[in-house]
Amino acid sequence: MALPDILKGRLSIPAVASPMFIVSNPNLVLEQCKAGVVGSFPALNARGEGEFERWLIRINEELDAYNQANPDSPAAPYAVNQIVHRSNGRLEEDLELCVKYKVPIVITSLGARKDVNDAVHSYGGITLHDVINNTFARKAIEKGADGLVAVATGAGGHAGTLSPLALIQEIRQWFDGPLLLSGSIATGDAILAAQAMGADLGYIGSAFIATKEANAVDGYKQMIVDSVADDIVYTNLFTGVHGNYLKPSIKDAGMDPDNLPESDPTKMNFGSGGDQDSKAWKDIWGCGQGIGAVEKVQTAAEFIAQLRQQYQAARERLSLG
Repeated sequence: MALPDILKGRLSIPAVASPMFIVSNPNLVLEQCKAGVVGSFPALNARGEGEFERWLIRINEELDAYNQANPDSPAAPYAVNQIVHRSNGRLEEDLELCVKYKVPIVITSLGARKDVNDAVHSYGGITLHDVINNTFARKAIEKGADGLVAVATGAGGHAGTLSPLALIQEIRQWFDGPLLLSGSIATGDAILAAQAMGADLGYIGSAFIATKEANAVDGYKQMIVDSVADDIVYTNLFTGVHGNYLKPSIKDAGMDPDNLPESDPTKMNFGSGGDQDSKAWKDIWGCGQGIGAVEKVQTAAEFIAQLRQQYQAARERLSLG
């Protein structure tokens, strides 16, 4: 496994919790890390003057205290997601705070920039970059990313369209560094499958929406529990970039999920649904195709314990010990 040094001996299961817009928050991140999974959140989730800095201070202090109290089983490190697209007017300011507080892992999305990678490397942090195809993967590594998150078809949020088998295979033909797989991973079995095809870590998002710590309304969490893969629609209407969303939430917003118009990608907007009254990620709920495995709302720690049990059982079925 091409596991970064920062993760060695810190994971209870080979998994990273993906940063989810609005949903991921310090409460969820801290519980994920303490349970042995890398917790993460988008910097843009911290809204209001000084809020991002307050979040970083809290997470650093609480994880430091936890690690001092549990020296033999320290928490997993945390990660911050930075949207590198030009529409993110906060990037420079937020990146400065990542450097100031030495965020261990920075996950970059929607663009790869050498200066961002250099800034994170200046204090010993590492960067992982979201990619949906092999071309973007090469560009990210050329610009200094330490690892890649292969976002395959079926992933929540801004998913790609390639099979995970094809995407991982093509990247592994030339890249032997840290590689994560995103796309319908909601069980320990799926994490092991990701490793079997060449990934180092599973990247899990949508299943964490249905946890008690997640910043999601009860209706969103219950819709995750009640829905299956057929309840997901792939559209670029709401942000200008194609992503997966829950059909019932689109219907509740007064639209026909089977007849959605195309959006102009040059008018990419991560805060609204264009001409729609409903706001993307607020009234229109993002979700990946793996949610058929989610049967109840539970704590993040309980879900991670379930993942560990499933992962070990899958290994034993394959006589891997």
